[in-house]
Amino acid sequence: VQLQASGGGLVQAGDSLRLSCAVSGIDFTRDDMGWYRQAPGGEREFVAQITSGGSIKYTESVMGRFTISRDTARDTVNLQMNSLEPEDTAVYYCHAVVSGMNTDYDYWGQGTLVTVSS
Repeated sequence: VQLQASGGGLVQAGDSLRLSCAVSGIDFTRDDMGWYRQAPGGEREFVAQITSGGSIKYTESVMGRFTISRDTARDTVNLQMNSLEPEDTAVYYCHAVVSGMNTDYDYWGQGTLVTVSS
């Protein structure tokens, strides 16, 4: 299983970025996919998730600004981030929960850095 995140960069407050996670090794339409982030000096926190059934949830601080989606043609999970704020500065990680026979398995991408200047 490989999760390859890309799309991070340095932007100004109010700008937009689109993160992409290229997924290989799993049928990600059958698994729950998500994004987490870790700010400098902070702990990794949940950002957004799209389940295998298509249910979507977000952490409260990004509601109305971020949109998670799944592109089955490109095997990617994307995070469209609008109206970025300095507080969104973090390394963003793609995450997959893959169901096994008796347990679930967690997989993480390598992270992509998003820096939002004020």
